[in-house]
Amino acid sequence: MSQVNFVRRAPAQPVPPVEVTDSQRTIVYMAASLLLDYPGEDFEQRLATVRESIDELPLALADRFVAFCDWAQGQTRTEVESAYVETFDQKRRCAPYLTYYAVGDTRTRGAALLTFQELLKAAGFELTGSELPDYLPIVLELSARSDDPAVQALLPAYREGLEVLRAALGQLSSPWTALVENVCAVLGPIPDETMELYQKLIRQGPPAELVGTGELPFPTSIPGV
Repeated sequence: MSQVNFVRRAPAQPVPPVEVTDSQRTIVYMAASLLLDYPGEDFEQRLATVRESIDELPLALADRFVAFCDWAQGQTRTEVESAYVETFDQKRRCAPYLTYYAVGDTRTRGAALLTFQELLKAAGFELTGSELPDYLPIVLELSARSDDPAVQALLPAYREGLEVLRAALGQLSSPWTALVENVCAVLGPIPDETMELYQKLIRQGPPAELVGTGELPFPTSIPGV
């Protein structure tokens, strides 16, 4: 079995932004969506698809995708599946659900999920399967396929959650860190306000409970919907 060494920056440090075209950003979103989803029976095909699609990307982004693919192809699919479950299903700090980082498992999460569901519907997409609408691979695929302004605002709106996920994966030296790093890199520099929220989440974790719904830490209305 081959081994790939993943050398990581200190988790709290932002990923250097990489300037990309709109088409390159779309490739990053779609490739990350394919590889961050559960590695089922079609995983080998997904790896091959990503390898074939990244030639046009800046080297820093392409190298991260290649490193992940090299690691994954050096394991059996059972081993990758086991690592995925251990990482994303058994460690709450690595939850692949964007609203978790904004509101935690609180009473207000239902409203956050409804916002995502309405946005999918407004953009002309129908959610199939059992995953929640804020599942990161779903949001990445939607962002890759839709040019709706409200859709394009989703990932930036939940940037602090993405950064917390990236940091948590980095602390584990997880190969999936590279994929979230690429998503963060093409979102550009982190605004100061978002950095403050990110650092607060790192220190305190997601909310344990919120009382009332007067001031929710996520958008509850969708422009144009």
